[in-house]
Amino acid sequence: MKNGARKQLGQPRKGVWIWILLTIVLSLVASCALAVRQAYKVDESLPIGTIQGDFFIGQRFPFKVKIPSGWQGDTKYPEFLVEQGYGREGLKETPFFLFNSRTKSSIQFDFSPAGRTARFDQEIIEYLVRSSGRSLAAEVHEEHGKSTPIQLSKVTPVQLKGVPYAARMSAEFTAEGQPREQGWIYAFAEPYQIFILYLIPGKNNAADREALEQALSSFEYLWVH
Repeated sequence: MKNGARKQLGQPRKGVWIWILLTIVLSLVASCALAVRQAYKVDESLPIGTIQGDFFIGQRFPFKVKIPSGWQGDTKYPEFLVEQGYGREGLKETPFFLFNSRTKSSIQFDFSPAGRTARFDQEIIEYLVRSSGRSLAAEVHEEHGKSTPIQLSKVTPVQLKGVPYAARMSAEFTAEGQPREQGWIYAFAEPYQIFILYLIPGKNNAADREALEQALSSFEYLWVH
């Protein structure tokens, strides 16, 4: 995995170690396995992608997603993500963002080639997503006190077009006086691990939640073997 790119599956400020944990788990799963794929290298010379109408079409990474009405799509991160606690270096490595500048809700899309021996199924994906939830809860309590309430959702499978394995989880808690819903999707489609991270500030933000679901339902992985 790229250093820092898997930074915010859970709490944004110190989430790097969560991905170290997940990398270790994957290594244990695959440590005795034979290679199941050739090593894959991302072609960094390709442009990240282009906006065509109300869709972003990826070129460096093969996906498309609809830009919800009232939102923006960009390959550069909005500055308010840094103010919300996300690490600048990790944001620089994330290829695409959807965001609402007014409400400061956001969705991040990131990709990382899987290792040659890493094997995936739905059970493994859901286990890793659930583990990240426990890590997030521990981190919130460390930063904001053990009495800080945090509500974790159940892990649920997600249907993303062109993606065989995907799972989703979210957490609701208050950070620095502001309620937030923070969610993460971990998925796999050859040869990529796919990371979709979102944050919706505030309690009464039904419009942004609807926009999130619209974006997720439009997401499509476009890999052609």
